[in-house]
Amino acid sequence: MFKKKPNIKPLSPLKSSDRRRTADHIIADFGLEVPVDSDVDPEDKAASAAGLTALRKSLLPENALSARFTTTAGPDLKQVSGTVYVGSHEGTGDEPRILWAKVGETMYPTVYTLWHNPRIVPLLYTPSFVVQKLQGGADLMTPGLQRGPPFPKKATKGAVVAIASLETPSVPMAVGTCAIDVSSLDKVQGMKGHAVQTFHWAGDELWAWSSSSNLGSDAPAYLEGWDDEKEQAVALASQTAALDLGDDGGKIALNAGPAERLAAEKAQGVEGEDPPSLKDSFELVEDKELSQKEIDDAFRDAFLYGIRHHMDHNKDQPSFGLEFPLSQSKVMSLLVQPFLPTYTPARTASLQIKKTSWKSIKKFLKYMDKQQIIRCKDRDGNEVVIMDIDFRDRQVQAFVPYRLPKKDTPTAGSANGKPAAPLSAESAVGQKLKLVSLLRPKEKLAPILNSVKADPRGLYTPAELKQILITYIEAENLVSPKNKRLVNVNPQIADSLLGSSAADNAALASGTIPRDALAERVVAASSPFHSIIRNDADAADSKPKAGAPPKVQIVLETRSGNKTVTKVSGVEPYYIAPQPLADELRKTCAGSTSVDRLQGSSPKNPVMEVMVQGPQKDAILKALEKRGVHRNWVEVVDKTKGKKKG
Repeated sequence: MFKKKPNIKPLSPLKSSDRRRTADHIIADFGLEVPVDSDVDPEDKAASAAGLTALRKSLLPENALSARFTTTAGPDLKQVSGTVYVGSHEGTGDEPRILWAKVGETMYPTVYTLWHNPRIVPLLYTPSFVVQKLQGGADLMTPGLQRGPPFPKKATKGAVVAIASLETPSVPMAVGTCAIDVSSLDKVQGMKGHAVQTFHWAGDELWAWSSSSNLGSDAPAYLEGWDDEKEQAVALASQTAALDLGDDGGKIALNAGPAERLAAEKAQGVEGEDPPSLKDSFELVEDKELSQKEIDDAFRDAFLYGIRHHMDHNKDQPSFGLEFPLSQSKVMSLLVQPFLPTYTPARTASLQIKKTSWKSIKKFLKYMDKQQIIRCKDRDGNEVVIMDIDFRDRQVQAFVPYRLPKKDTPTAGSANGKPAAPLSAESAVGQKLKLVSLLRPKEKLAPILNSVKADPRGLYTPAELKQILITYIEAENLVSPKNKRLVNVNPQIADSLLGSSAADNAALASGTIPRDALAERVVAASSPFHSIIRNDADAADSKPKAGAPPKVQIVLETRSGNKTVTKVSGVEPYYIAPQPLADELRKTCAGSTSVDRLQGSSPKNPVMEVMVQGPQKDAILKALEKRGVHRNWVEVVDKTKGKKKG
C-alpha cells in the first residue's frame, strides 16, 4: 500500500491516557498475553501491573506521537486515510520511526515494531526471492507458503500476519492480512489464489519515513525472539510420527512407471495435480527500473559474495588472499564490481555506487563496519580503509552465491547488419580495425554520373568520386587548352556544382574553374557514410552506416571541488564492450570505475559511458589502442582547463 509516499500531517504528542488505551486495544485485538511474575504478591497492585505497563511501553513507547495520513491504494487509486503512530523504543538509541499504522479499525505493526516485539502476530514463511517480490508491492500467493502445514492457528482470514524468508526466518520483512484461512490449509501444492494481501514491507515509504529525512533502518541479521527452530523441530517430529514407515505408501521410486506414480499421487492426495511452480508463489507486479533498496541490496550482496569467493578460492592463504589494509579502490575492484548482478545494460546502468543510499564507497564501508562485518578506519581524512574482515560473521557464513553475469555481451552490430557475435574482454584486445569513409552523391550530381555510366546512388570513396569527375571532364573535353589545371564550365557543371558564392560567380564569369576546387565541390555535394571493418572481414560484405565516422569521446571533468574524473563513451561501434574495458581500467589505474548510460542516449539502444577516477586520458588511449582504435578516431575534451584537444 505504501509504495508511494503518503501525505502525513504534522505530528502531535499522544496523551498518556490515549497511549494506554491504544496499547490496550492492541493487546486485546492481537490476543497478547500479559507477562505475570509468579513471585509477586497478588495484593500488590502496582507490582502486579508492572507486566502490563512494560508491555504497553514496548508496543507503544511513552514518547509516541500520532498524525493522520492519506494515500491511494489499488488499481483504481482509491483514497485511503488513517493514523500513524511514531516513536522510538526505550534504550535503543534509534531515531523515531513509524511503529503502527491504523486503517479503519485495524492496527498494523510496522517492521520496526515487529523487530522489537517478537510473536505479537503469526509469522509465515516464503523463499527470499518471493520476499523480494513482496517488497515491490506484490501479494503472497498460496503456493508461496512454506514451513507448513500446519500453519499458525491465529493465521485466520482477515488476521494481521508477518512474513519472513526461509533464508532469514527470524526477521519479519513484510506485514499483511490473510486473504484466506491459512491456518486450515492442509496442503499448498496445487492451490491457487491470494494467501496474504501485503500492507507494508521493509523498504516502502512507511519504513523510509523519519523526521530527519534519513532512510529507513536496515533489517537485523537475526532476532532471537522470532526464532522458532524448537517449534519447527516439534512439528517435524509430530509429522514424522504420523507417517507409516512400514510400507512405501506415498513414496515414488526413481524408476516408477505411470501406474506406480498414479498410486503414489493418490496416496499423497495430489492425484492429477501439476507440480508446483515458483512463479505461482507471488503475484507479479510491473517490473520497472531498480529501486534504491534493490540497488543497496545488490551492493551488499556483491560485497558478501566477494568475501565468500576469496574464502572459497584461497583457503590456504592468510586472510584468504586479502592483504590489509584494503583501500576503497581495492574493495570496489576485488570485492564488489566483479560480483554485481549486471545481467543487462539497464541493470548495469542502475548498479552504480552513486545510486545507492550511501552515495559513496566510503559511506558504504562505514555501514558494513556498523554491521560488524568489517573493521575500518579513516585514512588521511579522505578515504576509509578496511583493517580486518570477520570471516566468521553470520551473514558471511550464511551467504548463498548467485549466478554471476557473463562477461560476453553484444556491443556492436556486425558489418552486414546482422547481430554481432558476443564480445568478451579478450575478443576486443588485439583486434584490427579499418575505418572506411564513403560518399553517396546527392541527386543534383546524377547528370554527371549518368554521363559516364556510374551509379548515381552508389557509394564511393573520395578518391573514386574524384576519378569519376576526371573521367567526365575528359569525356566532355573540358580541360582548358591554356592551363590543364583549369576546367571549362559547361551547363551541367554550372547547374550541379556551382552556386551563388563570389568564387562561383567569378568562375561563371571567366568560364573556367580549378580542377581541385571542382573536386572539392563534388565531395561537398555528397552525403557521408562509413564502415568499420573488423579483422579479416570483407569490406564488400559490410553494410555502411549513414553519417561521418563516429569518434570515441574522452572527457576530463572536475567534480567535488578538485577531484578529476575521466569519461570515455562511444566505444560500441568499435566492437568494444564497456564493462570489460572498465574492469581493465580499474586495475590499470588502481581506481574505481563505473559504467552508466550516457545522458541523452536512448534507453532502448543505450550508449554506455565508462567513468574512471582521476586524470586517466593516457591510460584510456593505451587501452583503446590495444583494441585497434587509432588515435585519430578519438576526441579528447579537457573541461578541467576549458579547452579542447584534438
